[in-house]
Amino acid sequence: MSSTVPKVAPPKAGAREWAGLAVLALPTLLLALDQSVLFLALPHLAESLNPTGTQTLWIMDVYGFLCAGFLVTMGTLGDRIGRRKLLMIGASVVGVASLLAAFSTSAEMLIVTRALLGVAAATLMPSTLALISNMFQDARQRGRAIAVWASCFMGGTALGPVAGGVLLEYWWWGSVFLLGVPVMLILLVSAPFVLPEYRDPNGGRIDLISVALSLAAILPVIYGLKEIAREGWEPAPVLAIVAGLVFGALFARRQRTLEHPLMDLSLFKRGAFTASLLILMFAMAAMGGSYLFITGYLQMVEGLSPVEAGLWMVPSAIASIVAATLAPTLVKRLPMGVVIGGGLGVTTIGYLLLAFVDPVGGLPLLVAGFVVAFLGTGPIGALGTNLVVSSAPPEKGGSAASVSETSGQFGVAFGLAALGSLGGALYQSRIAVPDGLSGDAADTVRAGIEGAVAEADKLQGALGDQVLTAAREAYTSGLNTVAVVCAALAAVTAILAMTALRKVGGDGGAHGAHGAPEGGEEVTAEGTLQPAQGR
Repeated sequence: MSSTVPKVAPPKAGAREWAGLAVLALPTLLLALDQSVLFLALPHLAESLNPTGTQTLWIMDVYGFLCAGFLVTMGTLGDRIGRRKLLMIGASVVGVASLLAAFSTSAEMLIVTRALLGVAAATLMPSTLALISNMFQDARQRGRAIAVWASCFMGGTALGPVAGGVLLEYWWWGSVFLLGVPVMLILLVSAPFVLPEYRDPNGGRIDLISVALSLAAILPVIYGLKEIAREGWEPAPVLAIVAGLVFGALFARRQRTLEHPLMDLSLFKRGAFTASLLILMFAMAAMGGSYLFITGYLQMVEGLSPVEAGLWMVPSAIASIVAATLAPTLVKRLPMGVVIGGGLGVTTIGYLLLAFVDPVGGLPLLVAGFVVAFLGTGPIGALGTNLVVSSAPPEKGGSAASVSETSGQFGVAFGLAALGSLGGALYQSRIAVPDGLSGDAADTVRAGIEGAVAEADKLQGALGDQVLTAAREAYTSGLNTVAVVCAALAAVTAILAMTALRKVGGDGGAHGAHGAPEGGEEVTAEGTLQPAQGR
């Protein structure tokens, strides 16, 4: 006669945990702001520091390169030495590096401080997510907490241009970096009181060869994708991507031989874990590529300032926040695959609306389409991240969180590269360069809408208007086609979600013909996966 071990309900989070979530939301909001605010400050700092073209590119890119490259290492490091400890170390470095960046006296100094900020930022995101999984052990509360976390990231992305514009209106370019100082001070003062400490006592040492291999895998791929988005399909970025993939294979091979790997590849055997990562990556690819063209349309076609463009992006961020907040409630009544897949179906409709935007008077439809698209992506930001983090055992929470963040970074980089290249090629093939331009001017107009707008400003009368009209028509045509591609990608991702996540249900049971989910897991009432117990 078999006996079953009674399940003990996990403890509910109290006031301290919710206060801790508010503290963890601060670095999340800050990092999202930092990704968009530098674009506004670039013209101002260029006047002060006089960087070369290469230095300007490094100022823009070094932060993202190193943040993406060190995510996996820092996620696992937090599991080993303590997540709160790593968070506080990273916050201290961010605060100091922000001060140094704000008062940089040369382009070289700013590049170094931006690099330091990128490495420090890589400590914050996995630590915040992993600590949330420690603080909120009840599945329902954890789902809501991660929804709040995802909402902060989405909101910060939209508010970046607005906040940066206000600062640059009244202060110097370095003020945009000072945003991080008070935020990090609040975190450092509050963390010891409201955040728990957690580390894996049996985590072992960090394998430095694995760290080197992970950097050699991630950095060339991110670099290659960014260069393809900027320069097109040149040999150098393609070779960088190939080299990164080779090092990635060597990294994966080494992880299988280590007692304490830097990344636990066994997590990928869980179907829902891997499917969630793919869905996150594809959704972020479509979002990143479409975001590029939306902001370009607002500024180059509609002629709005960066701050005005940022304000028009706020409704889409609000829609995404609302959807992310409601998603944990919906998944209690519907299978996760239906909620995420249905949301991506809504996103598909939003992108299809963008396919009908006109170069003249298209602003209302553009804003409506992007609001609908962001509304549909809200659930995957909250539920997908929750599923990835909760699929891992507690001691691997930081590693799982870092994989989730890295997946999103790859998605955005791929979207910018692939869709940016597509839109650029479409613009160049469809631009009708007016007669009367010199050879150099015609080449500039044909190269991209930024050059066309600059040339139109130099020209007088009707010829300038013709250049501007032709450029706006070609750019909008490219936007329409990119929107169709994004719609197709969202539709395919919706099918993937409904198929791969069909066993993750909201009624505490599994769906589908095969019974319980893969890997000896059981499904909670909130659609998260946990190791099976008491069997």
